[in-house]
Amino acid sequence: MTRPPANERLTAVAAVPLFVLLAVEGVTLLFLRPLLSVHIFVGLVLVVPVLVKIGSTGWRMARYYLGDEEYARRGPPRLLLRVLAPLLVVSSLSVLGTGIALVFTRGHQALLFTLHKASFIVWAPAFGVHVLAYIWRVPRLVLAASRAQRYAVVGVVAVSAVLAVAGIGLGHPVYDGDADIF
Repeated sequence: MTRPPANERLTAVAAVPLFVLLAVEGVTLLFLRPLLSVHIFVGLVLVVPVLVKIGSTGWRMARYYLGDEEYARRGPPRLLLRVLAPLLVVSSLSVLGTGIALVFTRGHQALLFTLHKASFIVWAPAFGVHVLAYIWRVPRLVLAASRAQRYAVVGVVAVSAVLAVAGIGLGHPVYDGDADIF
């Protein structure tokens, strides 16, 4: 069973590549038409690391609410973060899910684009609050993380990149150059 300090370090280590990949996604949004293939690739790479992050934070939440002594002793996250957590998780999954659907389907593009954009609009402020609340702790926790935790996260990102390459090869991006993206 993962103890709270190890879980906290794993969560922080998992946040680092997410932060970098999300920064790249942010840049692609500024120049979406010429960088759409990068946007799609990075979006696909994000899927597995996001699931790892949701899993590690979900583990902490489950252990806390199931009454695990060590997790209960550390206490819950601040109220605002507990309130925003479900919104952040659902909107993250929605942004990624609609993005994947756009890559792998040809139908309902207008609806999927609308849902993708709406999910992002909900996700962005929730993510911003989350980052501002935790970013100051990440460097200390990453430095304290075990080599195994660091390698595991690097491995997750590497596997995710391989899956993203395969996904792009199997999927068929719907952008035709004339579509109204934003």
